[in-house]
Amino acid sequence: MSAPAGIMFMSDCPARTALEVIANKWSVVTLYALQDGPKRHSELVALSGGISRKVLTQTLRRLQGNGLIDRQRYAEAPPRVEYSLTPLGRTLQEPIAMLTEWAQAHGEELLDFQESAAANQAH
Repeated sequence: MSAPAGIMFMSDCPARTALEVIANKWSVVTLYALQDGPKRHSELVALSGGISRKVLTQTLRRLQGNGLIDRQRYAEAPPRVEYSLTPLGRTLQEPIAMLTEWAQAHGEELLDFQESAAANQAH
């Protein structure tokens, strides 16, 4: 039996901490971009559609600090760095795929509602 939402998301609850880490838009996009294997910083910028290099760096550090991605630095000239999912990060592939499917199926509905709400507020 699961805990009631009010208890499950108390400020000191591990579930709330987990949601705060992954609920960030760029976290989900970055984790999704890494599902097919290791990527370099520049590849992640290109795949993430609109993220700045600075915000990507912050996102990668946060995800690495929470054990969801690995950072591998190669001793080459010039140095090469790749990011990949950890085993814990890979456990998010299915939930993120489900969210992606939902977003593709219902994204237009959300946009229609937002436009309708904006039009109603203007009147």
